[in-house]
Amino acid sequence: MQTQPIFPFTAIVGQEEMKLALLLNVIDPKIGGVMIMGDRGTGKTTTIRALIDILPSIPVVKGDLFNSHPSDPELMSTDVQKKIANQEPLVIEYIKVPMVDLPLGATEDRLCGTIDMEKALVEGVKSFEPGLLAKAHRGLLYVDEVNLLDDHLVDILLDAAASGWNTVEREGISIRHPARFVLIGSGNPEEGELRPQLLDRFGLHTSISTVKDAKLRVKIVEERSAFDRDPEKYLQRWQEAQEKLSNQIVHAQQLLPHVTISESYKVLISQICAELDIDGLRGDIVTNRAACAHAALRNCKQVEIQDIEKVIVMSLRHRLRKDPLSTMDSGERIQQMWQSAISDMP
Repeated sequence: MQTQPIFPFTAIVGQEEMKLALLLNVIDPKIGGVMIMGDRGTGKTTTIRALIDILPSIPVVKGDLFNSHPSDPELMSTDVQKKIANQEPLVIEYIKVPMVDLPLGATEDRLCGTIDMEKALVEGVKSFEPGLLAKAHRGLLYVDEVNLLDDHLVDILLDAAASGWNTVEREGISIRHPARFVLIGSGNPEEGELRPQLLDRFGLHTSISTVKDAKLRVKIVEERSAFDRDPEKYLQRWQEAQEKLSNQIVHAQQLLPHVTISESYKVLISQICAELDIDGLRGDIVTNRAACAHAALRNCKQVEIQDIEKVIVMSLRHRLRKDPLSTMDSGERIQQMWQSAISDMP
């Protein structure tokens, strides 16, 4: 079966903040996903689909319903753990990182999976039909127009993304499976915002707008036209850049556990969060994580001031309390506070 060619990630012009947010989440999925808000036709979906092509293949246990990792217990289903305990051989295969789309009309059963009660009662067998959360394990789960999704489903999504597990219970029967995925939401602010307590659960938030520079717009149109004319030739042109970025991601993932952030930078981040009056500690945690991932992406073991500067707006923008009297954009407020804080540093 011939797959449809995907526009290369490295060829996407502009929208640097969105691309960086996606890369950081791939390097460290514990950042907690990304919410992308922007105008129609700004390349949100194109960029997210292009990301899959640069991600390295992952090892899975063949035949397992949950893309279980063959050696990491945190990423295994209970069935695979039992096989290992019983010293049964595992067949390993490599697959592309899964990307799952959650349609707006999805039901809870479609998202979480269902238990076949007839089989359970008649045959005494736990039969589970996996949902989208199972398919997205160790991959990306993309919700377009997440601000239009039913709040109940958003709650389930965010709980699974935070805990890394999905539990389905029905008539006293319970099935639990791993569900570690990068949650990516996109939406148009004209169609309504997410509730603040739900928005806060997304690790990063990027705000993108239509490119205003005429030359840049022409460049985008030309690149897209060249791809549409001859996708194969266009992909060959960008193959080297794609492979280079893919290798950079793999190296950053391996380097991440060794990246450290100094106590003074941790205090700086928390000081800014406190002065911006941000509720809770998610802002502090995510900024620290994202700064470490950015350092790893740069092939550095020590977080530097530039790493924090690159991620602090994305990490805190959606956590600010709305001031109806303020005309200043939330990103500008954070930038102002950042400049003030670093100018006071010794």
